[in-house]
Amino acid sequence: MPDLLVDVAELAEWLDGPRPPVLIDVRWNIAGPPGVLAYRAGHLPGAVFLDIDGDVCGRPGTGGRHPLPHPDDFQECARRAGISENSDVVVYDAADSTAAARMWWTLRYFGHERVRVLNGGYAAWVAAGYPVTTDVPQPPPGNFVARPGNMPVLDADGAAEIAASGVLADVRVPERFRGEVEPYDPVGGHIPGARNVPSGGNIRPDGRFRDPVELRDRFTAAGMADAAPVGVYCGSGIHAAHTAFAMTLAGLPTPPVYIGSWSNWVADRRRSVAVGDAESQRLVESCGN
Repeated sequence: MPDLLVDVAELAEWLDGPRPPVLIDVRWNIAGPPGVLAYRAGHLPGAVFLDIDGDVCGRPGTGGRHPLPHPDDFQECARRAGISENSDVVVYDAADSTAAARMWWTLRYFGHERVRVLNGGYAAWVAAGYPVTTDVPQPPPGNFVARPGNMPVLDADGAAEIAASGVLADVRVPERFRGEVEPYDPVGGHIPGARNVPSGGNIRPDGRFRDPVELRDRFTAAGMADAAPVGVYCGSGIHAAHTAFAMTLAGLPTPPVYIGSWSNWVADRRRSVAVGDAESQRLVESCGN
């Protein structure tokens, strides 16, 4: 298993060394403002900004709000950021690594294994007193080649099958899982048979990941560390990638991610949904009801 995390002290030393990594800033907030504004106000020296919505993910539609990008599009943006076949890459976001984990997952999906996440992100870097800059680098283009299919994925049918035969983890906050609130998609609730394992439990209050033993205990308690098939989903495949990263960090098999997630599930109004807690969930006939 390749290295997954890097802390700020290690990264600072690495950046000053003879072979620094390609540094990618993917700060993003679903409710705005755009991450590029934070990048322009200050970022790690040498970091290139990539937009989760426009670069790392494909165009929203029936496939979901954050589907996979076309391989050619992702290859172009990765090359523009200076990523080559032999590059070490470090990705970071504001603090909790949600967007960074999706970038990690996407690079891995397209065949690039030498990628790590900065533990604690930009907040940890600043808290440790390391410098930031507003200078925008212009790296020479890389030669990265996008080879899709290197991470396990699920479609709606696959997610439903795992919900019926194994453990399908819905990693959204409990209120969205229960269908009490739904700020982003037209229908609230969850995939029938799913369990709620919120991704926020993967990290500490400072945004750093819990240690691998803690994470493994957490996923074991949720039934995600046994032999049953396991899959993960969220609203649009961002937080699900965070849990896939956390499970990999815990030494467990990287689970398949339902990239379309809830935003894809409810795009077909014939699909059933459930509301309430897993123990007392109530089936709704279809997304259209």
